[in-house]
Amino acid sequence: MEQKTEKKALTLKTLTKSSVWDIQENDIFRLWESAEKDAEVKENVRHYIDIIRSAFMVEEVNTDSKIMKQKFEKQGYKVGSVKLDEEQKVTWAIKKRPISRVTDLTYENIRHISAAKLVEVLDRNFGGGWDSLSQSIKDIIESGFDISTTTLPKDRLHKKGGLYEKKVADGFDVLEVAKGTWVEAIFAKVKPEAEKPRMKFNSFSDDEENEDEDVEIEDTFNKPDDDDVEIGEPNDEDLNEENYSTMMDLGAGDPDEEAEELSDYVDE
Repeated sequence: MEQKTEKKALTLKTLTKSSVWDIQENDIFRLWESAEKDAEVKENVRHYIDIIRSAFMVEEVNTDSKIMKQKFEKQGYKVGSVKLDEEQKVTWAIKKRPISRVTDLTYENIRHISAAKLVEVLDRNFGGGWDSLSQSIKDIIESGFDISTTTLPKDRLHKKGGLYEKKVADGFDVLEVAKGTWVEAIFAKVKPEAEKPRMKFNSFSDDEENEDEDVEIEDTFNKPDDDDVEIGEPNDEDLNEENYSTMMDLGAGDPDEEAEELSDYVDE
């Protein structure tokens, strides 16, 4: 039986450092206007501004000059007014923070980009392949994407019926990183969001008989496998039939292909 969950309408009070990446500049002004009479918002203005600033660049425009407004608009900012309290109204220039480098990736925004966008970001930063990334960046990426890599000779990477073709058919985006006569292929696919299981325990204390505790069970399903590690650039001199492999199980291959002498790909 399929369970349907209704998504609550986003408001300034329900905005988080994750969900704020789902909205655009005009939404900020709309949400603020809707909440400007809310007493709780007025008491926690700094909190909501911090959440907005985690995903947007916010500049206070100290003048009503058209020239100043046009200057920000030419840079891609949206300009509008917000009421911080009964007496204070300010003009903001707001622009969504770009995600253009791997250092722009965070646990809050990683699930708000596509695999194609991730590949674009990786391509802009790569030099040495998957291993050129720090472990902290890898952890962020793998929290939102299934990642796998393989390194093969150029002329074998796109072989019909091979891993590359199968991964693309399975919906993976791919980045190719040249490594001399070899190529490292990095495959990326958005992970499905799995709801974390929760167990509820009743309190046995007489003083807290009506309170329940929610205990969160660690989600190990989406943790990266130990096998999901990048294979470094092979040493052609050490290549033989026993150690020629990729990090992924290629499944049943072409018998003729398996019978080929791998020495064809080793520089004499």
